[in-house]
Amino acid sequence: MFKALLLEKSDAGFNASIQLLDEARLPAGDVLAAVSHSTLNYKDGLAITQRGPVVRSWPMVAGIDGAGTVLESSHPQWKPGDRFIHNGWGLGETRWGCLAERAGLKGDWLVRLPKAFTPRQAMALGTAGYTAMLCVLALERHGVKPGDGEVLVTGATGGVGSVATMLLAKAGHTVTAATGKAAEADYLKKLGATTVIDRAELSAPGKPLQKERWAGVVDAVGSHTLTNALAQTRYDGVVAACGLAQGADLPGTVMPFILRGVTLAGVDSVVVPLALREQAWDRLARDIDLSLLESMVEDITLDDCVDRAANLIDGKVRGRLVVNIA
Repeated sequence: MFKALLLEKSDAGFNASIQLLDEARLPAGDVLAAVSHSTLNYKDGLAITQRGPVVRSWPMVAGIDGAGTVLESSHPQWKPGDRFIHNGWGLGETRWGCLAERAGLKGDWLVRLPKAFTPRQAMALGTAGYTAMLCVLALERHGVKPGDGEVLVTGATGGVGSVATMLLAKAGHTVTAATGKAAEADYLKKLGATTVIDRAELSAPGKPLQKERWAGVVDAVGSHTLTNALAQTRYDGVVAACGLAQGADLPGTVMPFILRGVTLAGVDSVVVPLALREQAWDRLARDIDLSLLESMVEDITLDDCVDRAANLIDGKVRGRLVVNIA
């Protein structure tokens, strides 16, 4: 038996609770893992609170992220005792996830835990931090360099935004952080932001083309915020879009693309090829300031997850929630 956060839906309604489950119920996989740490991401919050259609198979063990140790393996690249990171691949959506003491996984989905990180530190980053690095890599691939101009980070006090602010500042970019939490300005400047602006400057409908300001953008918000960021991006600038905290719509025009040559680079974190996953985690191991990472982390237990998921979706969480499973 193992403890897990189980999501159930029936004619009687929806229920999210911690339960003891039989290991025989785990989905088939070539790796049986002991999960020591997980994390609450925005997608987890939507699933646990039922505020978004994340779960597509019931019942479901929540948790898109996990780190821990391989217990059994028939996969040629993994053996008992190996330490791993897992992000995405439909866990917590179509396959039982890692907010649990045990997980049945596929070896092809796993990344080796970098020596620079403990499992807890890896989950302090989790999909949010790994997505932030994918956004930074996307900006780099499209030619955005330090010195080109300001880089905007939206949703900056969230998990993606916090890590993106840290990474971009360390790389030498001038970072402007957009947030709805004025009291967190000192936190964002500690992470490396030069300027902090109110998200209200971006969140309402705006003109199709606005004053050019950003050389690059990391956007985790979507909707009008993304539209305005595009409208303010400089000629030949790049916007990396990875989230929808404000909404999944994009109520804009083609003007930034056809008059300023702006690039909108979509960033997925769920089914990213292994080589790019490994590149992202290798860069995180090299570039993350562990003391700054610690400043954005709050440790919780599996029993805390249901209540904290609601806080996360309500915008009441700063930085990262690390779930100590073991």
